[in-house]
Amino acid sequence: MERKIYKQLLNWKKEHIEMPYMLVGARQTGKTYILEDFCKNEFKNYIYINLDREEEIKKIFDKTIEPEEIILNIEVLLNVNIDVENTIIFLDEIQVSERAISSLKYFCESNKQYKIVCAGSLLGVKINRFKSSFPVGKVWIEYLYPMDFEEFLKALGEEKLLKIIEDSYKNNEPMLESLHQKALKLYYDYMCIGGMPASILEYIENGKNINKFNDEINQIIITSYLADMAKYTENIESIRNNKIYNSIPAQLGKENKKFKYSIVEKSARAREYESSLEWLISSNMILRCEGIKIPKSPLKAYVDNNFKIYLSDIGLLRVLSKISINEIITNRNMLYKGILAENYVAEVLFSKKRELYYWQLDSGKYEVDFLINIEGDIIPIEVKASDNITSKSLNYYIDRYKPKYSIRISTKNFGFSNGIKSIPLYATHLI
Repeated sequence: MERKIYKQLLNWKKEHIEMPYMLVGARQTGKTYILEDFCKNEFKNYIYINLDREEEIKKIFDKTIEPEEIILNIEVLLNVNIDVENTIIFLDEIQVSERAISSLKYFCESNKQYKIVCAGSLLGVKINRFKSSFPVGKVWIEYLYPMDFEEFLKALGEEKLLKIIEDSYKNNEPMLESLHQKALKLYYDYMCIGGMPASILEYIENGKNINKFNDEINQIIITSYLADMAKYTENIESIRNNKIYNSIPAQLGKENKKFKYSIVEKSARAREYESSLEWLISSNMILRCEGIKIPKSPLKAYVDNNFKIYLSDIGLLRVLSKISINEIITNRNMLYKGILAENYVAEVLFSKKRELYYWQLDSGKYEVDFLINIEGDIIPIEVKASDNITSKSLNYYIDRYKPKYSIRISTKNFGFSNGIKSIPLYATHLI
């Protein structure tokens, strides 16, 4: 399945290959698949090393971080001759070896121009808690997220529909109603399965029939996430990570979605859980959206003490919330359908390297789901799960702050009126 990040990998090969390439992302987002595909397609020779499985190679880094010694030892252990000019080495699960990460600095500085790519789950946690000197400026770091709706449509062979969606977005003109309904139907399918590559592949292999989708795939991914928490953290932190992660459906189910530690555990205090919260954020398992009281640029300067937490993938959130596929496609749970839509928009904005912010008055009476900075203008974004677009909060915000324009994401077709750009949920990736 085609991933957007492949183009970034080609750019790295062309412009920055002297720097080791590090792909950071949550487990099951497709890091190993995309890097293996790239290595096989773009290089004459390719060596794959999984540091979590190959303990003897991991011990090489424990002994030395000098590139020439590392390569020589790998050659001996694997009984190969490494042609540096034409060979790329993929170090998978590199988070298990801090010494291997440290060695990347020396690979970058070597005049032999070694070609190194690496990946691993929880790399964000490892980077944030690095005990040694992290090779800042010596590693090309990119993040891989779950497949967004654009990648989902490409995987389904819907490139022509994507082009029509893009043209309608640019021109603020409604799509043909039958095409609009087709795109909405595919969005609802995506809402049910999420963006994990294994889940999308399962959907495709079952004839793109959402009624045949096996929820067990997303449940297995959630289980693997919880297992990672136990594997890479101390017992007490693992328990707290688990409690925060499992509290997210309840956090988002409140009328006021502000994160509350008391929902994680009745007697919970911030000082006890802050470390676990940061662990989950660094792992890319959850996304943090900061509260803003004054919508001015730079938004970071006006952050208050409130924040919301979203899950990294809409499909995982649905399964974690125990919402059935039938409830989504028959509109029997509109409250949580709205929560899933909001989570979906948060995912998309975050994957486009936008920090997440929302606006709320102290009283909580008015709230706008997201604020983004577009060329110096603070643009409010409201998310609706249906075509009911009545919103006192957005109207209040517009009257009070008079933004250049506003964005409303809903099931309505494209359009622009009264200073509001209407964007269907399936076109969020174009913002």
